[in-house]
Amino acid sequence: MYIPVEGALLVDACLSLSKQWHRKQRTYGSFFAPAENPNSVNFVNYVKSPDILRRRMTHAPPHTEKPSSFTPFPRLPLPRIDFVSYHQPMQKEIDIVVSPEEAAGQELYRKIAAKHLRINVAEITATRIIRRSLDARGRNIKVNLKLQVVYGEQTPAETPIACFTPRNVATQAPVIIVGAGPAGLFAALRLIELNLKPIIIERGKDVSARKRDIAAINKDHIVDPDSNYCFGEGGAGTFSDGKLYTRSKKRGDNQRILELFHLHGASAEILYEAHPHIGSDHLPSIIMEIRKTILNCGGEVHFNTRVTDILTNDSTATGVLTSNNETIHGIAVILATGHSARDIYHLLNKKNILLEAKAFAMGVRIEHQQSLINSIQYHDDAQMKYLPAAAYNLVEQVSNRGVYSFCMCPGGFIVPASTGPNEIVVNGMSTSNRSTPFANSGMVVEIRIEDLASYAEYGPLAGLIYQQTFEQTAFNSTGKNNQTAPAQRMLDFINNKSSQDLPASSYIPGITESPMHVWIPGHIRKRLQNGLKLFGTKVKRFLTNEAIIVGVESRTSSPVRIPRSKETLQHVQIKNLYPCGEGAGYAGGIVSSAVDGMKCAELVAQSRLAVS
Repeated sequence: MYIPVEGALLVDACLSLSKQWHRKQRTYGSFFAPAENPNSVNFVNYVKSPDILRRRMTHAPPHTEKPSSFTPFPRLPLPRIDFVSYHQPMQKEIDIVVSPEEAAGQELYRKIAAKHLRINVAEITATRIIRRSLDARGRNIKVNLKLQVVYGEQTPAETPIACFTPRNVATQAPVIIVGAGPAGLFAALRLIELNLKPIIIERGKDVSARKRDIAAINKDHIVDPDSNYCFGEGGAGTFSDGKLYTRSKKRGDNQRILELFHLHGASAEILYEAHPHIGSDHLPSIIMEIRKTILNCGGEVHFNTRVTDILTNDSTATGVLTSNNETIHGIAVILATGHSARDIYHLLNKKNILLEAKAFAMGVRIEHQQSLINSIQYHDDAQMKYLPAAAYNLVEQVSNRGVYSFCMCPGGFIVPASTGPNEIVVNGMSTSNRSTPFANSGMVVEIRIEDLASYAEYGPLAGLIYQQTFEQTAFNSTGKNNQTAPAQRMLDFINNKSSQDLPASSYIPGITESPMHVWIPGHIRKRLQNGLKLFGTKVKRFLTNEAIIVGVESRTSSPVRIPRSKETLQHVQIKNLYPCGEGAGYAGGIVSSAVDGMKCAELVAQSRLAVS
């Protein structure tokens, strides 16, 4: 008796029916037997009546009477089939939940994938992680994996990600970009694709020279106002951890930004991690590769060059004047200076180019032992050795203002982020492996425009002056006249008590005891103290006098917005001037700034086409 077999689907159907017949005790004997005809597959089944199979396949009710005779199916000729497995060669995307140990080894999660697909693990020829996220909300910590699984065929060749189309733009219309941070660099990449020539003007140094100036801050307490943790090639993000996670879902293609970073040397992990992170040890080389791409395509990058004026004609931006007394003209100016370029805000205000005060946040940076944060977040799970350094995200409303953690850096450092003399500013960073024994995070309080009443005389720069005053107060509080930062034990700060000594810290220039509860402005201090108490009720063991607060965290975002049209992204008064990224008040972090830069580039090109 023979049944025609056309591919795996019919065999699957027959297998399913065979199992049903066995359960009902209607079948006996073997399932497969050697085929007599080489052009057909021999299917032997000792079914008492073929009507049972026919009726089952047409969903008709089976016979209630026991058949009394055997009738074979007719033999149907088929093309030759090399029948090895009933699974078709294919690729599938699957979602599985695994333990941290299983997620750490490809062979382990492949076994789970094979079980999920009901195939033999030996049939899997390749797996690719599409998405990976950690779920540590309960005591049973799990890792969520979305996998692409290839089985039943040879390992496919990797297809390069086509995320950038290079062009030679050396002779094309120039567009001036002020600032070589993520907004400026990614605007330049997009302009090249759109056949426009980017000319980047950067006040700071290239990333290699910038490293030496950063070392001078840490070792000698010397702050170069143009080359530091905030200014220079790559912007503030280059030496501030390299987080690529953004909550924004409205600013274009975040994935493309990740792909461009990967194209220029970032690990493939950033393409699938739920909270991607490059690390400040790897970002400098990636930034240099982006610069090489821009130069190889005919763009220009000018370091050690400040913009001292924005040139306009009939309320239209036409170029810039630089600190080298050079005039550079372009069809548009993309202003991507970052949130610390105070001279640009003063320049625009002096030229009566419209600015707006905006809400921002200031506070302190808090530092725990990373082992404590791991223990809290991972519930002392035995699989902690398979898990990354733990992070946290805390937020509360206190007296109608947000109090929240900011830029949490597991296994990281606190770094000096001042951009001038007589000020103390701290920030956080982590290397790619997040391996230091410290965990630090900004802990800040929302500041609204109505909180700046005593600075109203400064108009749209009120928040900027308040921010600067806060940083100078921190500098003066230490009496050291250098980059030594004021610090206090956490519980001492909450209880308005001076600390007699301090535990070890990751802050290289050094910390000193300071009664921060005395000199931090009352509306910030009280909300911070109450916020920390609330965090302590949520997260057991978070409140400890072995943790310290270090001052001050004041550069969370720009206190000034440069207003622009929602449709054209041009300044509301000055045509062809494109306020962009964090410094303009339209982004917060590397990815959102990069996306904003690319969007500005696209609208520059669109505007040029409309004019032509």
